[in-house]
Amino acid sequence: MGIDFGSFTLTAATADLGEEPAAREHADAVEFRMDMATDPLDALDGYDGDLPLVATNRPAWEGGERPAGPERLAELRRAVDHDAVGAVDVELAALRGESATEAAGVDPEDPVSVVDRARETDTAVIVSTHDFEGAPDRARMRDLLGAAGEYGDVAKLAVTAEGPADALALLSVTQAATADGESVATMAMDEAGRHTRAVAPCYGSRIGYAPVDPTVATAPGQYDLATLADLVARLRDG
Repeated sequence: MGIDFGSFTLTAATADLGEEPAAREHADAVEFRMDMATDPLDALDGYDGDLPLVATNRPAWEGGERPAGPERLAELRRAVDHDAVGAVDVELAALRGESATEAAGVDPEDPVSVVDRARETDTAVIVSTHDFEGAPDRARMRDLLGAAGEYGDVAKLAVTAEGPADALALLSVTQAATADGESVATMAMDEAGRHTRAVAPCYGSRIGYAPVDPTVATAPGQYDLATLADLVARLRDG
């Protein structure tokens, strides 16, 4: 059964599914960073936790640790078949065939086949794009979200904020996309954008990510899980 992202979903990011019990108090789901795990498919086979999983196998060319190639996408496609996996994350650039690094030795249909398999198994699809160098202008951010939404159930955009203007632009785009009826997940990385992880849900962002262990962040500027859960609850209830 796919994860319903109709409302905000707090996701605990980890490469160790053994952390799932510690996440239950605060999280609605667990993002399993397959690219950071030693034997991700074996870990999935042994998973017996309560929280649904978001399967992510992030390639090195988009900030992850998995080498590009057909094996990465084959692993992701196999992950979709696990009953505990309620959502899968696929990169927008892979779906568009825009990554020359990924394209080497990869059938252009491989990324699409992951999405197709997700549809067949009623697994939600998150289509993501990350900018670790800076923040595009508002028009570009809006275009990226729109393009990602054409492929997936949730369009995810993570940018790197160099100052308050970048964070404000991201929040503005988040609100505009939400007002247009789109399901988006947004966040600005690094210290200048850190607060957006707590504030973006107020503007319509559907997914928040935080590590269970605050010493093991999976992206720059993350709050730990307990802190983010408290911040989001205070802002949304206030």
